[in-house]
Amino acid sequence: MQEGVELRERDFFQEPFSEGELRGVIGGRAVQDLFSWNSPSFKKLGLKREDLSDDRLIEMMLGEPRLIRRPLVVVGEELVAGSGKAAMRQLEQALA
Repeated sequence: MQEGVELRERDFFQEPFSEGELRGVIGGRAVQDLFSWNSPSFKKLGLKREDLSDDRLIEMMLGEPRLIRRPLVVVGEELVAGSGKAAMRQLEQALA
């Protein structure tokens, strides 16, 4: 852990987001960037990405937290979603 950084974990399966909280986390970012498109839960639905509005994506994420890209890490005003290489570089920059 980075010295001087406070970590607060939240299991949003046990402590789900309210709609207001989720919209607050998303902020001005694209909802699509925080949606877990590769989730088996999404694939089972057989829906097309282009048919889903932002409001519908949020509704789906609230109903099934597996559709929220994880982990979500907030550092100051910076939100990092996922665990890929690009996300890890973004997290390193936010912590620097």
